[in-house]
Amino acid sequence: MEEMPNKSHVLVLPFPVQGHINPMVQFSKRLTSRGSVKVTLITIDSVSKSMPILESGTIKIHSIPHDDDSPPESYDLFLEWFHVLVSKNLTKIVEKLSDSEYPVKVVVFDSITTWAIDLAHQLGLKGAAFFTQSCALSVIYYHMDPEKSEVPFDGSPVSLPSLPLLEKQDLPSFVCQSDLYPSLRKLVFSRNINFKKADWLLFNSFDVLEKEVIDSLRSQYRIKTIGPIIPSMYLDKRLKDDKEYGLSLFKPNSETCMKWLDSRETGSVVYVSFGSLASLGEQQMEELASGLMTSNCYFLWVVRATEQDKLTEEFMSKSKEKGLIVNWCPQLDVLSHRAVGCFFTHCGWNSTLEALSLGVPMVTMPQWSDQPTNAKFICDVWQTGVRVKVGENGVITREVVASSIREVMEEEKGVILKENATKWKQLAKEAVDEGGSSDKNIEEFLKLVMH
Repeated sequence: MEEMPNKSHVLVLPFPVQGHINPMVQFSKRLTSRGSVKVTLITIDSVSKSMPILESGTIKIHSIPHDDDSPPESYDLFLEWFHVLVSKNLTKIVEKLSDSEYPVKVVVFDSITTWAIDLAHQLGLKGAAFFTQSCALSVIYYHMDPEKSEVPFDGSPVSLPSLPLLEKQDLPSFVCQSDLYPSLRKLVFSRNINFKKADWLLFNSFDVLEKEVIDSLRSQYRIKTIGPIIPSMYLDKRLKDDKEYGLSLFKPNSETCMKWLDSRETGSVVYVSFGSLASLGEQQMEELASGLMTSNCYFLWVVRATEQDKLTEEFMSKSKEKGLIVNWCPQLDVLSHRAVGCFFTHCGWNSTLEALSLGVPMVTMPQWSDQPTNAKFICDVWQTGVRVKVGENGVITREVVASSIREVMEEEKGVILKENATKWKQLAKEAVDEGGSSDKNIEEFLKLVMH
């Protein structure tokens, strides 16, 4: 009898929020484009309803029903609810999806669902932890874990292996604000268990972007950089029709945004967005609004519907001369538009990678979590942006907002930032293109998955 070719079925288990699902969907597309592997994304009913049918049709979605049991609003309760739901259903899912030609062999799980590795191993499967944040952040959490107290934080600058010297303002909020969201803090530090238990560690980054950090990690752990994971048409264009992510929980004002941008000159627009979670206080919103107006640049500002009542009627009326305010927009299309000269951002990891991959200089205004660390790398390591200076009362003034924008859009510093951004854009493309570092790592991961 002819021997069956090595084939495999990979289950992908993201944490069910947009910023975690989208990178894992994109990674799944990269896997299935190679053939010989099936990929099924496991999510919950309430999320799968917001996912358009994936154009390629190669990724299957397995939705876990939860009947009338709606996901809890509280983050703590939601984490526990999701854990219980997956634990109850995973065995049945594996039995249902596995067949003799495509046996389920591997679970790729979100690094914050640390319990998934035990479930996978109990079922005789391998487990790959998928990190949706930078490698640098993992090093910080690893060495500053309060359980180990290897490098206790006392407020002074922190020196860690393979990282630049980090001031208090550069550290993730869970390190220097220990009273902030205690359950989330516990969660991010718990990810360190992946270094001991997971069969592979997958990072949405690329080798030259965090070279020293990655070299250091690679000498000790089975890590693979597989990013930047954004739709292929914005990078290497190797995946046909790969133009968007798999999930959008907000409806973008696409036509309005693109029409408005089309009428602006090249590099004349500041694009302002703080993602799907950030919430600014009323005073900060007022200072930001005034700063945008006094910068005298055109601006496209994403203000979610829940945040819009923080803007005054006077500003909304005046802003029509220079700006466009929308509730949501197609971020990749906007960042790649010729009119956009600057991205004013909270610098979450996905947004940071998008700006680097599309060559857009940034004004960084980090809020919490990994954003301060990302801002440090953007400004001091990759040198593709500036960071706004926070006032003594924790508010960034309109003068600082305006001067930071002008620094990027009009001054000599902006020219250097643009040159650096263009360089990183090319390096990002090379990483995912055929024979690039991330491309090779995905290929190697697939070979391991097949055995």
